[in-house]
Amino acid sequence: MKRFLSAAAVVLAGFSTTEAADQAAPVPACSSAEYRQFDFWAGAWNVTQNGKPAGTNRIDRILGGCALLENWSGTGGSRGNSLNYYDASRKVWHQTWIDNQAGPLELDGRLEGGNMVLTGNTLDPATGAVTVNRITWTPKTDGNVRQHWETSADGGKTWQTAFDGLYART
Repeated sequence: MKRFLSAAAVVLAGFSTTEAADQAAPVPACSSAEYRQFDFWAGAWNVTQNGKPAGTNRIDRILGGCALLENWSGTGGSRGNSLNYYDASRKVWHQTWIDNQAGPLELDGRLEGGNMVLTGNTLDPATGAVTVNRITWTPKTDGNVRQHWETSADGGKTWQTAFDGLYART
């Protein structure tokens, strides 16, 4: 260890103080613009559906801005969490959701025309039927966010609304 520290001192001696500081200051891991695309969803929210309270949601930027953590609390007792992050290797956003009724959901997607659109399939364990899920988050000019969750049982030919909520900042 002592030998390593001596070698490091010799290497650093060749740099000015500013150069050494520049060399030691790493670029934040999640600093590119793609990691900020979903930041419009971050915050504390009251959520309504058809004008009636649906629940509250808190979305926090975590891990130095590398991810968003969702904490949902529905008016009917539902609870759920999701982890959302930009996967730079695949150039997509990913969400892993789980709730207190063992309802998992895995979604992938990207920013499309200012809206975050994520899709993924779920499998009914009893019947084996596949449901395609598509969730679109739309930032509104007043600072609110619309979350529109649609499902399809025919591979995306037709869609049904599962949830259409309006997020208003608390």
